[in-house]
Parts: sequence; structure tokens; C-alpha cells
Amino acid sequence: MIGAPGTARSTALYLAAWALLGTLLAGLMVTAGDAPWTASLLFAVPLALVYGCASGFSSYYLCRAYPLAARPLVTVLGVFTCSAVCASALWTAAGGGFAESLRGLVPGMPAMTRPFAALMFGLGVILYGLTAVAHYLALEFERARSLERRELEMKLAAQEAELRMLRTQIDPHFLFNSLNSISALTSIDPARARGMTLQLSDFLRRSLGMDAQRKVALDEEIALVRAFLAIEQVRFGERLRFEDAIGTGAGQCLLPPMLLQPLVENAVKHGIGNRLDGGTVRIAAECDGSLLRIRVENDADADEAEGNAAHAKAGCGIGLANVRQRLSATYAHEASVHWTRFDARFRVDIALPIQTEPITES
Repeated sequence: MIGAPGTARSTALYLAAWALLGTLLAGLMVTAGDAPWTASLLFAVPLALVYGCASGFSSYYLCRAYPLAARPLVTVLGVFTCSAVCASALWTAAGGGFAESLRGLVPGMPAMTRPFAALMFGLGVILYGLTAVAHYLALEFERARSLERRELEMKLAAQEAELRMLRTQIDPHFLFNSLNSISALTSIDPARARGMTLQLSDFLRRSLGMDAQRKVALDEEIALVRAFLAIEQVRFGERLRFEDAIGTGAGQCLLPPMLLQPLVENAVKHGIGNRLDGGTVRIAAECDGSLLRIRVENDADADEAEGNAAHAKAGCGIGLANVRQRLSATYAHEASVHWTRFDARFRVDIALPIQTEPITES
């Protein structure tokens, strides 16, 4: 729209609409007064374009100055009626002068008769009113888009805050357990305690590097899990084993950082840690159509695995609840997490949409 901070394309479309109105006015001149098309077009089209620009600027700034929601309707109608009458009167007078100036240059230029002047005046008032209505509609559309954008930004901010809150639940949980383990080793085996401290330092360095990222590749997540298990292996030794099977292309898929770490932590704490002969933590991942399927599984005593399942079903497991909430906040209904006991194993299955490139925020 003319007057609005629109694009060159919208301005061109606006002027084209007024050129068509000028052509229509020329057609009326031809029909009513037998004027030639050339003279009618030379008179009507430039006059329509000038009026389009003048009424566009005028009505746009009046619409901004008199918003419908903030001013009485009577006041708005009064202002626009006066403006339309004045603008149309000036347009009609300018048309008469323009016709006289062309009379000696263009053969067949019709005279500005009183009925035609009345027609121009009435048409000018109607067109000014329609231009004002169009500007009000454009302003309302712009306001609705602004509200929608602001609401979306607030939802994203709330989602980001929720994700950060959920992530802060992970770090103290793991740190608390690791420091307890280091404390226990200090008096028994100082060398292993030192090794565990160094492993913890490496793990925290990796996890802090992920803090600024909303998504990381599965390969990076697996590397973080290995660093975590390296810490635990200082305590468990050969009792703790790890296997992974990452399918073709799955390692490059993106997922929320530290999504698997609480599951592996649970596997060690509630599964391997309660077995005298230890056990294996297994992670498998594969692409299945549009989904990335990840399975985290650990050996567990039958009774213990059943206890884990019941514990998780009751919603008391911090790690599982955390993973479920983070998936829900990030992917809504597009992701899922399920856990079950399978013989002497505890298994967690995750499915989430495949994404291999970060989404660029506009």
C-alpha cells in the first residue's frame, strides 16, 4: 500500500490497480461523450495515478492517527468524510485544469462538463473511502500477525526455559553421585580416585560444550555416554561393560543434548550396580523411515528389572521422567519413549523425528 512501509511489489500492484481504475474512467468518458480512446486515456490514467498516490498517503497516515480501537467511530467517520470530500474536490478541480491544458495538445479532448465533474467528485469520494478501508484492513492484518509472532516468541521462550530447567535436573543428579563415588575411593584407592576425578573433568568439559547447543549429533551423544561410563568403570571395573550398535546414517541424526545420559545413569545405578557379576549397557540406534529409533538396554536381576519397571511406571524415576518431558517439550506428539522388562533386562525405547541439520530460526 502507498504510505505503508511495503515492498516495491506491493507498491507496483497498488499503482496498477489505480491505472486500471483510470482505464475504467476513460471507458466512461468514451461511452458517455463519444470521446476518442487516446484522449480519454491520456486524461484519465495520469489523473487516477496522481489521485491514487495522494489519497493513499493521506488515508494511510489518517488511519494510523485514528485507529478504530482507540477513537470513537463518529470521530473517525467525520474525519474521513471531510478528508474524502476535500481530496475529491481538489481532484475534480485538478482534472478540469488538466483537461484544459491538454485541449490544445490532444485532438478530441472533451470539455469538463458539470455532470462529468459531479461523476468525478462522487467517484473520488468513494475511492478515497475504499482506500481508507483497505488501509484499515492492512493495519489490522499487520496487528494480528504481530500478536501471533509475539505469542509464538513467548511460547518458544517458555519452551526454552522449560528445557533448561529439565537439563539442570540432570547435572546435579549425576555430579552428586560421582562426587560420592570419588569420596568413597579416596580412602580406598587414591590413584583410582584421581583417575575418576580426571574422567569427571573430561565429562564436564564435554557436557558444558553442549550447553549452548539445542541439538547434537547422536555420535556426540554416544561419545558423552562413553565419557560417563569411563567414570563409572573406575568404580565398577570389569563388572561394567558397554556395547553400541549405531546403524548407517543414525550417528548424524540430531537429538537434544544429554538425552541418553540419564538413561545410562539409571542403567548403571539400578541395573548393573545391583548385580554381583555386573552386566552390559547396550545402546542401539537406527533410522526407520522418518524416525530415529534408539534403544537403551541393561542387564538386571529379574526382580530388580521388575522393580525398575514398576518404579518407572509410577513416574518416580527422575531420569525417565526427565527424558519424557524433554521429548514432549521438543517434539510434542512426534516423539515417544517406552520402557519395559524383557527377561533379565530393562529396556527403554525412544522414537523421535529424524533431523540432520539444525533448524535456522528466522
